[in-house]
Amino acid sequence: MGILERAGHMDVSNTVDVSDPVSVAESVTALLAECYPGYDLSPLEVLFRDFDRLYRGAYPGYRACDVRYHNEQHVLDVTLAMARLLDGHQRSHAPEEALGPEMAMIGIAAALFHDSGYIRSTRDSRHKNGAAYTRVHVSRGIRFVSAYLPTVGLDYMVGPCTRIMHFTGYEVDPADVAVASEREHLLGKLLGTADLIAQMADLAYVQKCRDYLYEEFAAGGLAGADNDSGYKGIVYHTPEQLLDETPGFMRTAIEVRLNGHFDGVHRYAAEHFGGRHLYMDAIQENCRGLVAMLARGGNG
Repeated sequence: MGILERAGHMDVSNTVDVSDPVSVAESVTALLAECYPGYDLSPLEVLFRDFDRLYRGAYPGYRACDVRYHNEQHVLDVTLAMARLLDGHQRSHAPEEALGPEMAMIGIAAALFHDSGYIRSTRDSRHKNGAAYTRVHVSRGIRFVSAYLPTVGLDYMVGPCTRIMHFTGYEVDPADVAVASEREHLLGKLLGTADLIAQMADLAYVQKCRDYLYEEFAAGGLAGADNDSGYKGIVYHTPEQLLDETPGFMRTAIEVRLNGHFDGVHRYAAEHFGGRHLYMDAIQENCRGLVAMLARGGNG
């Protein structure tokens, strides 16, 4: 089935509804059960349950997710990609080189809550939208995870989870993230990779960049025609400018982050799919389509 034939809520293999927490939880649990037979995976049920409660506004002390790009579907897509990368790594390494079930569980927990920093507390009267925290969402997410995991008996995950979550953002250069071991470093690279390949392979990636990501950047002080935030990073003045620069961003993300900082661990997705790199295929298709659209003078 071709990429254009799948619906926007389906994953790259067109088999999992990434807008449905139950479908993703079942897929992830099945993958890890196959990788680690006999291991207690019951914490996954708790993690997915509380993730869904958090994003729906049912978790005590927090509002529902009100950002449209880094939303529940994005996180579920990333979590599924993370499980597939873990599976691909497991399949292609000898047992003594494998990450093991405990690290895999940590990776899934970090994936589920890597964007929790966009969620506003019920006491937050300072901002009208979680996108205001764009520049600091990773550190905010780390604070949430640090407080949450001990409440469900997963204290052992706090250290590694909070360290590898830095691989999903730009607050800290990946080369500067302090990790406890080489295995933890690998887990961080897998997480950062899952975050990038899932979003860039999204069937609606281009439209979401123009319509949703731009508005998040604007709310976070990174975009807007009259932006005066004083932030020294990239500032997009219009949605059209963001779209014009997206092909360059995609190429840089592949060359610098995926193949550079993250050592090309995206290849484990191909191992999972038996040789076909469905994520990279979809990313390249999105990039080609966007380049062609821009050449025609369109913006979606």
